[in-house]
Amino acid sequence: MMFVTKRSEFSAAHRLNNPDFTPEKNIEVYDKCNNKYGHGHNYFLEVTVAGEVNPETGYLIDMRNLKRIVNTEIIEKVDHKNLNYEVDFLQRTNPTMENLIKIFWDLLVDKITEGRLYNIRLYENETSWVDYTGL
Repeated sequence: MMFVTKRSEFSAAHRLNNPDFTPEKNIEVYDKCNNKYGHGHNYFLEVTVAGEVNPETGYLIDMRNLKRIVNTEIIEKVDHKNLNYEVDFLQRTNPTMENLIKIFWDLLVDKITEGRLYNIRLYENETSWVDYTGL
């Protein structure tokens, strides 16, 4: 079994807020991330595909195809956007790393046909990230 990973970057703003919480509870839970004007991150998204190498091409997946899929399905839609307001597929979603990565998985899983989507890792910054394997 082979694993290949493509890393992409995007910048986006968001506000963490649960409309079912009181304003005080939102501040308690989300602290600075509940700033009513939002705040931004330079995210990194790593998409890992698993499978066997095609003996004709020597590729598990053509990295150009993987880049195109990730860019089309995610990066072009979220880069330099406010995730709370400007991204259709994130409407009514509290844009935590955990919620974002699950939605990103769902956007990609059926689009990758060379190998299979194995893992997604989303970095919010150098010291905070989340992994998702779709299990």
